[in-house]
Formats: sequence, C-alpha cells, structure tokens
Amino acid sequence: MTAELLDKWNQRHREAADQGQVAQVLLDNSHLLPVRGKALDLACGRGASALYLAARGLEVSSWDFSPVAIDRLLSEARRRSLTVSTEVRDLITGPMPGESFDVILVSYFLERSLAARIVEALKPGGLLYYQTFSLLAVHPGGPQNPAYRLADNELLELFKPLRVRSYREESDLGDTRLGVRDIAMLVAQKPG
Repeated sequence: MTAELLDKWNQRHREAADQGQVAQVLLDNSHLLPVRGKALDLACGRGASALYLAARGLEVSSWDFSPVAIDRLLSEARRRSLTVSTEVRDLITGPMPGESFDVILVSYFLERSLAARIVEALKPGGLLYYQTFSLLAVHPGGPQNPAYRLADNELLELFKPLRVRSYREESDLGDTRLGVRDIAMLVAQKPG
C-alpha cells in the first residue's frame, strides 16, 4: 500500500456524506445468515454492512487500511449503540486467523491472492458473501483498471473449494436497464 493510495481513500472516506450502502449481496441473501456467530467485514470502508451485521446480532470484526474509515465506523456504531470490533490493518499482507469466522463479507475489494486465506478463515459451514465489479461493464462507474474487475465467472473459480449457495452475474443479457449489472455476487459455504 502506498502513501498516495492511503491518502486517496482517507480523503474519500472523510468527504463522504454517510456510511455508504449495505452490500447488495448481503441484503439479497440475509435470510441465509446465521442467528449468531462471528462475522468479518473485510475492507469495510465506513462500515454500513458491518453495522447491518451487528444490528442482526452477529459479533462483528471490521478491517480496513483507512484510519478515517475506521474512525467513522466506530463513531456511527457508538451513535447506534452497536458493538463492532475494528482494526486498521494492511489487508493484503496482514495475517488472517484460520477457521475463525461464521460469515465473511467482501464488497468492492478485489485482491485475488487473498482467496485461499479467506477460505481458510471461514469456520466449517461458514458463509462467504462476496460482491465486486465485473469486467464487462454495462454502465459507467467502478474501477477503470481491468485488474480490479472480475472476468466472467471468475468468482466461482477463485472460491472453488466452497459450495455455491447463490450466484448472480447478469452481464449484458436482456434489458440492461433492469437487474443487477456491472457486479458479480456470490454466497458460498465452506464444507464441514
């Protein structure tokens, strides 16, 4: 992580009007969440999804490399009387504890080298909720660098050891004014 990249994200989080949006993959598949357990919001940003998970009664850990994002999340959690454990950390090189989480959420963060570590961090039976930008973009927005976008069905390959419970990647099929475009969404479960 470069100082320039950190400055960019700190500024973006500082200037944002709110906590952001709860991940669509989480909202669409909230009925699959456990009643209790440990959840990790990886690359949590300002923490809208972390707050959602905490409000549902999960024990939430939130990690991001931006101290501004983490400060904003903590402030909002206090305001809502929710408990969220936070950590400013390098997500790429920092360690990830094995078999520690019942739920892991990753939203709009793509570091392919972490896939195996994410799988290892799930408890047996644990769920991965993942969404990020796809390479075939129907609408403007998202990263310009194709390295930060998924190839067709790439999420399925990255998390092949997991059992797919829900997958959505609509690409440019049919009426592109409708549906979920420009992102791939996966819910998958670790065997066990």
